Amino acid sequence: MKNKMDLQFSSQSQNESFARVTVGAFIAQLDPTMDEMTEIKTVVSEAVTNAIIHGYQNQPDGMVYIHVTIEDDVIELTIRDEGVGIQDIDEARQPLYTTKPELERSGMGFTIMENFMDELEVVSEPMIGTTVYLKKTLTNSKAICN
Repeated sequence: MKNKMDLQFSSQSQNESFARVTVGAFIAQLDPTMDEMTEIKTVVSEAVTNAIIHGYQNQPDGMVYIHVTIEDDVIELTIRDEGVGIQDIDEARQPLYTTKPELERSGMGFTIMENFMDELEVVSEPMIGTTVYLKKTLTNSKAICN
């Protein structure tokens, strides 16, 4: 049986920690390892921060949407914005690439997501928004939602 959660919030930087903690609390039912929990929470932080800083260009009037599905020991995350979109996804996924060097952004967000998750897909359309699909199978979960 699938268990699902949807979350939406304003594109304000203080909501990044809210998203991180909320997703963490939801996936805790699978009893992930500390490393798995840290990785998933980090990925949520990276994707939400990208939506706020790059998608909405730090404008607080946008919305960030998160959808989480748990089935057996598999977590699927979708993090979406309706911001400016990404012109060149391949370029954006390159390590150290950033459109905001003045904000001292490291340009490692997608690289971190790719390293911590089993699957990463980025779909974006200029002036429509960006959706990041992430998937991870937990190694030691108790898979209590089956």
